[in-house]
Amino acid sequence: MAKTTISKMKIKKGDLVQVISGRSQKNGGDRGKQGKVIAVYPETQRVLVEGINRVTKHVKAGATARGTRTGGLMHTEAAIHVSNVAIVDPETKKPTRIKTRVETVERGGRTKAARVRVAVTSDKDL
Repeated sequence: MAKTTISKMKIKKGDLVQVISGRSQKNGGDRGKQGKVIAVYPETQRVLVEGINRVTKHVKAGATARGTRTGGLMHTEAAIHVSNVAIVDPETKKPTRIKTRVETVERGGRTKAARVRVAVTSDKDL
């Protein structure tokens, strides 16, 4: 049985990201679009971004608890690989890389080291 390793991802839920690869917008793609991360899947190295990679699902008609019938075409977002998105710099609103800075924080009379995510281009906290 092969052991799978889950590597740590630098993109978190709630981050503003921009699609940096794929089909361009004029060809019906999502490259260049920005959106907020809805969910992160570290097992498959994928993220779910609001308004990006929208797919059409055919939903079978069925009755809900209230008795209303639902079904037909449903538009929803599909996951995109984390390497195809970059986090957006809060200052320049352009894609950037991430680095971590270790700061000493005093909590309850004790000093602790805390890691802070920082944008490489502007050195602002994320």
